[in-house]
Amino acid sequence: MEDVRTTLPSSSIPGWRLIISDRGRFWALRQKPFPIAAIRAGADSAVDADTFDEVRAMIARQEEIAERTAS
Repeated sequence: MEDVRTTLPSSSIPGWRLIISDRGRFWALRQKPFPIAAIRAGADSAVDADTFDEVRAMIARQEEIAERTAS
């Protein structure tokens, strides 16, 4: 059986590594860990979704959480 997993260019969303699973699910992994305060506030460095637009929105939410804790 052929492995059909695809890695998208990291430039698609700077700072995140994007992967499409063999089942077509989108995953994003943050390349640098969030600060502890952001993690405690709920920021997650690994998110998944059914579409690229959904995963991009999930990433934006994680970055917003981190941004709020940095202020």
